[in-house]
Amino acid sequence: MTDIKLPRLPDRTPIKLTITVGADLSQALKEYADLYRIQYGVQETVGDLIPFMLEAYLQSDKGFSRTSRKP
Repeated sequence: MTDIKLPRLPDRTPIKLTITVGADLSQALKEYADLYRIQYGVQETVGDLIPFMLEAYLQSDKGFSRTSRKP
């Protein structure tokens, strides 16, 4: 069997999470979504932005990236 360059794709099964946030964070998230709309000209919901915001945060957290392992 020939090895190909593309690695095996990760599990892409979406997992639904339900969270409760405080009023201040809710307002900040709405303001962020507004700034996103202004910058990119596309209206995205807060719920659509949050997974990407969390992913970007985790990727930028040096302490976490040192201890996490990728399969």
